[in-house]
Parts: sequence; C-alpha cells; structure tokens
Amino acid sequence: MMLLGVIADDMTGATDVALMLNRAGMRTVQVIGAPAAGAKLPEADAVVVALKSRTNPVAEAVADSLAACEALLAAGARQILFKYCSTFDSTAQGNIGPVADALMQRLGAHQAIVCPAFPANGRSIFQGYLFVGEVPLHESSMKDHPLTPMRDSNLMRLMGSQTAHKVGLASYAAVNQGAAAVRKRLAELAAASVRYVVTDALDNGHLMVLGEAISDHVLLTGGSGIAMGLPESFRKAGLLPWRETATHLSAPAGRAGIISGSCSTATRGQIKAALAAGIPALKVDPLALAGGSQTAKELADWALAQQADTPFLVYSSDDPAEVAAVQDKLGREKAGETVERAFAEVARLLNAGGVTRLLVAGGETSGAVVQGLAIRTLEIGPEIDPGVPWTRVVDGPDMVVALKSGNFGAPDFFLKAWDLLK
Repeated sequence: MMLLGVIADDMTGATDVALMLNRAGMRTVQVIGAPAAGAKLPEADAVVVALKSRTNPVAEAVADSLAACEALLAAGARQILFKYCSTFDSTAQGNIGPVADALMQRLGAHQAIVCPAFPANGRSIFQGYLFVGEVPLHESSMKDHPLTPMRDSNLMRLMGSQTAHKVGLASYAAVNQGAAAVRKRLAELAAASVRYVVTDALDNGHLMVLGEAISDHVLLTGGSGIAMGLPESFRKAGLLPWRETATHLSAPAGRAGIISGSCSTATRGQIKAALAAGIPALKVDPLALAGGSQTAKELADWALAQQADTPFLVYSSDDPAEVAAVQDKLGREKAGETVERAFAEVARLLNAGGVTRLLVAGGETSGAVVQGLAIRTLEIGPEIDPGVPWTRVVDGPDMVVALKSGNFGAPDFFLKAWDLLK
C-alpha cells in the first residue's frame, strides 16, 4: 500500500524528491501529470505526481494539485507532501501559498511546515532566512530568474505574501534539540493559530529530526530535503522494510544527447565544461525560432548528423542580460513558450532518430520535453549528483532520461552522467 503521496510543481523537482525517497529505501515511482479521475496509480511505497504548475495560472495550479491529491488519497497515501523548489521559486501571487491552502483545506490539516532546505545542494534555513550557499537567496543568481526572480530571503514574508494564514518559525534552537522540542514548538504555534511553520535546517541531521517530528502531519510542504527523514519514520512505525537501491541503470541501445534550456549559473558552467571537453554543441536562437528562420527540425537534424558515439548538446541557455533582451523583444511568456515548444518537438524528433539516452537541464524545459515524448511514468534509477537521478521510462518510449534542475549538478555533470548507464 502506498505510504506517501507527493505532489511536485515541476518535472525536475519530482525526480529530485523521488530520488531522495528511493535512496532512503522507499520504492518510488514518478507519474507525469495530474491523473484522470478514477485512474489507477502504480503500486509503490511512494508515488510522485509531477505537475507543470510552478508558473501556471493560480487556478490551474490549484486544480491540478487537488486532482493529484485525490488520486493519491484514493491509492491509500497516509501523508501528502507538496514539493516545490529548494529556492522557493514563486511570485507574490503564488503558486506555493494558494496550492498549500487548497491542500490544507482538502486534507483538513491544521498546520503544515514550510521547509525548502536541501543542505547537500547548499540550501539552508537559519532564523527563517533561506540561504543559497553562503549568501541569502535574494543575493544569489535566483534574483535574476527569468520567471520567478527571488528578491527576498525571509521565508515567513515570502509565504505570508501568498496566504491569508499566519506564518511562524520553528528556529534552529528548537530543531537542534530534537524532535520533541520541535513538536513542542509546533504545538505552541498551533495554539496561537499559526497554520504554516517555517523550520530552520542547516544539515541533514536537522532534516532527520524534522521527519520524526512531523510523522503525524497529514500535509507537509517543502523541498526534496524534507523527504529525507520520512522513510525512517515509516520504518519505526513498522510500515516499511528496507529496500536496496541500484548503483547503475540498464539503458536501451541508442544515441545520447543533451537538451538545455536552463539559464542558471550552474547549468551555464556545465555547458562551458562540455564545450571545453569538445562535446558538439548548437546554440538555439529564440528570436530566430520565433521568426521561423530556425526550426525544431533543423536543430534535430544537426544533432543527428553528429558522430553517433558521443553525446551532443542543443542549448538555449544564456546569461541574464541576453535573456532579458530576448524577453524585451518577444515578451516574457512568448520567449519561454517559443523555446519550450521547440524543445518538445526536438526531443520527439531525436527519439524517432534513435536517441534513447537523454539528459535535460531546466525545470520548464524538462516539462516540455516530457510532454513532447508523451512520457507518463518513470522508474527512479541511480543518482548522478545530489537531486538528479537517471530514470527509466516505464510508460512511454523505450529510453532513459535525466531531468536536471537548472541549479543542480557539478560542473562536469554533462560529462560524467553517462558512466552510470550500462
């Protein structure tokens, strides 16, 4: 029977949290898109429903999240985790607050934590402030994100701007003392009608403490890090045996390629390393795509014309100034949609041309590619870097894919990922 149901607001975030659960001994399956009413979900300890709702209109994001919740509850989920990015990607209008409010109402939850911490990737929370590495969120590269620029680091203010409910803090002082102290702090805040509680977390030990402290919460919200302690809580309750995880993934014979739409600092560094290593690469021109002088077929034809024994790279990633210039000419939404549509078609043409091993960088890009390939279900495989696994397509084309958040991965990510395939 399913123990945990996860609703993720983008594709890379879904594989991120699925990897976290799988690595901790939960058999985890990822489903793409909100299941239809009455749809039967795969049997697993945890099922992650991957939505493309992070930047959708609020009403649409809420509707898709509630549909996912209904399917997970029908399959027996004991807890629901609403998973969003470890950099709290959102705007003042949402979608994190509105979705959390809707889930809280549907589940009859009286309180939920807010914890996007992921220390392994440099995301930590102290006194309610979210840090990326050594700098506050608003000083990181996220301040220039093309869709969700983050201009504040205080999670109480960020969450408070998106919900009418009270937001409080369970600080380092409580978390560092252990689960009992956290539960006491949560009870104090509940007595003061605080519905959302930002929880400090500086290391993995804090995440394990939180997993134990919230074992009886029906709704959790946060990044993939908060899932770290949940499997152990299920095991302590006698509900979950230990399951071993694979270190390599069997991949179908075929060609390998990389599609990158992320403009994050990390991904741009990975592209630089790939270019330095001699990986053949073609840069996409969004203005040419919009004007019709560059097409998805031309991009795919170029990729398939490269040597078959080495990966190729097709990318639109660029620095913030260039992205802003394109958005000024096309408009923010049209610029993004133009590239996403092209990459969805490129992925379909590449697979038809024999590409069976595909690495995709960027949350929005991953969502577009998954839709273009009509992938419905993914089996989680080995970890390439923290937060990024290889996955095997279960329902869809015969291939393996890695869906990478733009901010994740070491500089050599595009080079070393292939070593885990056999």
